[in-house]
Amino acid sequence: MFKGKVVIVTGAGNGIGKSIAKKFSEMDAIVCVTDINVDSAKKTSIECKNKSFYFKLDVTNKNEVKKTFNEISTITGNYHILIANAGVSTMNTIENLSEDEWDHNFNVNTKGVFLTNQEAIVQFKKNKIEGRIVNTASLAAKVGAPLLSHYSASKFAVIGFTQSAARETAKYGIRINAVCPGFVKTSMQDREIEWESKIRSMTKNEVLEEYIAQTPLGRLEKPEDVAKVVLFLAGSDSDFMTGQAINVTGGVYMT
Repeated sequence: MFKGKVVIVTGAGNGIGKSIAKKFSEMDAIVCVTDINVDSAKKTSIECKNKSFYFKLDVTNKNEVKKTFNEISTITGNYHILIANAGVSTMNTIENLSEDEWDHNFNVNTKGVFLTNQEAIVQFKKNKIEGRIVNTASLAAKVGAPLLSHYSASKFAVIGFTQSAARETAKYGIRINAVCPGFVKTSMQDREIEWESKIRSMTKNEVLEEYIAQTPLGRLEKPEDVAKVVLFLAGSDSDFMTGQAINVTGGVYMT
């Protein structure tokens, strides 16, 4: 399905992004792995089964986004799919939340999606490519999460942006959707469990058990669970879908 397609994945050095990059590679895509940590990007690229490239990319820097995407075009000819996955989180109560935490979450999670989508849309239209974009939102983009008010707000914004961008670009054959993961077992989740256990005076095991108890399917989500849905949204089986925010939460949220 993706043979000969060039895919850009942001935040692909670890976690969900890494799984997405490797899954596209298994499907014969040419994967461009990007991450702010270039060593992590390189490791993911090496693990890809098909031809891949890696790039350092700070998604909050407009000039760097433009330069990197242009470099990818020069190397590969054109790119066809963008997975805007790069994201960060911190945890805090609202009264203790700092402006720096708020700004950091919005800069990466929301501005990063905007800047990468913007550049991809410009290139898709310029080259008359009916491109595909999948933005990583979150369960916290559907239901406000305690201790994650800033993160939730930044991810709610991703869904709003995705819907607006999808309406604006549909006439060019460009499809833009979002994926909303739940409690995914990643290094980000490990940090969140540590923070939450301290803030709520719980053990890490108690926090973890609470996550699982909230999940009807009875287990933590794996990065691969998200990657499979991302590939669906980027492929031809979802040709009549745009502006959607698809839950991949194991049933934690169902509407």
